[in-house]
Amino acid sequence: QAQLVESGGGLVQAGGSLRLSCASSGSIFDVNFMGWWRQIPGKPRERVASITRGGVITYADSVKGRFTISRDDDKKMVYLHMDNLKPEDTAVYYCAFDPHSEVILPHYWGQGTQVTVFS
Repeated sequence: QAQLVESGGGLVQAGGSLRLSCASSGSIFDVNFMGWWRQIPGKPRERVASITRGGVITYADSVKGRFTISRDDDKKMVYLHMDNLKPEDTAVYYCAFDPHSEVILPHYWGQGTQVTVFS
């Protein structure tokens, strides 16, 4: 069973930085799309950033200029470097992979890692 495992979440003061990582364990052979979503309790899951194998990168407006997504195709990993964190960035962050490049709802999901930003 293919799985994604996030790491790197935690507690950080506003203005600080965190780096999230996501690794695949199992038989995910073809990964084109890699992305990060986040969810606050009681709110819909929000797409934060994504990157395709061809290098197409998207960011939510709320994180542009502060977050950077990157990937390592040899390791089948995706990263989210988050700078200048704000309390409103507090959420559970999920990574997601898909074999296609244009994706609304990816096929593979991680279980999430909590990011808490305090002021």
